[in-house]
Amino acid sequence: MVNKKKSHFANQKKVAVILGDPRLPDLVKKDGKFNPEDLKVVSVLKDALRTLPDYKFIYLNNHRTLQAKLKTLAGQVSLVLNLCDEGWMNNPVHEDAIPIFLEKLGLPYTGARAKCMRLCYDKKKVLVLAADLGIGIPYSYGSVTEVNQFPAIVKPNKGDGGIGITAKGVAYSRAELEEALADMQKKFPRTEILIQEFLSGKDLSLGILGNPPHDFQILPVIEDDYSALPKNLPPIAGYESKWLPDSLYWQLVKSKPVFLPEKTLLTMVAQSIMLFSKLGCHDYARFDWRLDAMGQPRLLEANPNPGWCHDGHLAKMSALAGLRYSRMLEKIILSAFQRYVIK
Repeated sequence: MVNKKKSHFANQKKVAVILGDPRLPDLVKKDGKFNPEDLKVVSVLKDALRTLPDYKFIYLNNHRTLQAKLKTLAGQVSLVLNLCDEGWMNNPVHEDAIPIFLEKLGLPYTGARAKCMRLCYDKKKVLVLAADLGIGIPYSYGSVTEVNQFPAIVKPNKGDGGIGITAKGVAYSRAELEEALADMQKKFPRTEILIQEFLSGKDLSLGILGNPPHDFQILPVIEDDYSALPKNLPPIAGYESKWLPDSLYWQLVKSKPVFLPEKTLLTMVAQSIMLFSKLGCHDYARFDWRLDAMGQPRLLEANPNPGWCHDGHLAKMSALAGLRYSRMLEKIILSAFQRYVIK
């Protein structure tokens, strides 16, 4: 008689999950370290993955031993679920290091390759590419003296997790803009600073699961709702809304489904699919848009390997599409299996 339970476990695919390292500093997070809310996100992730019976998951979060551990796993795991959006050694500049390690070892993995991650880390390069494709982008200024219309916003050209994008970066006068720019240059002395028009329309996110053009799903677009914010705070989903639980942005800014004119939605969908391909995204991605005063969509940034947490934008969009959190994660895994033709 065959032990069905034993047989099932024998057929499970082994998946290694790479995460950020809670032992190390993380300058993006509040107080420069992992906080209870960050550890909770990982706990919820593990609970969700535990419900997927076809897989056995092992977790790698010690970055000092990561390369050596990956070498021992080569040939033993079916796939690596790369959820290390903190970057190697919790440094977002080195987010591309993880796929580089995996490529060298011949380990199949979820998400974007190093080239795509490097490109999308540079907002200006993405916007230039988008403009060349005929995609609308915010107007950018070369200097403070060129700004002839307010409000304007300053932000680091390179960064992740909303780093450097704050309420103080939105300026309503030349004096405020000069002050915001000086503050930004002091905080980010080794990166180019972008000066852009501040768009006044709806703040939107569009997610893609799968790999266009063959097998993919466009998730429902969501809008960041700023209606509960005090009038003296600019409508922006920056660093405060992502990492500072005590801030009004964290407490009051919510995401909600949005109704868009059919033409606007079709434009965003078509252009997001185009960007997914041109940028070299894999398995999942999120594209952030904002409508201008005329209701036209303008690309803000592209996010390969976007935030995967249970309360993040991708999970919220997936829920609106009828996908529970564990199913969203499984679709990312299955997309990679299909891409690598792993059975």
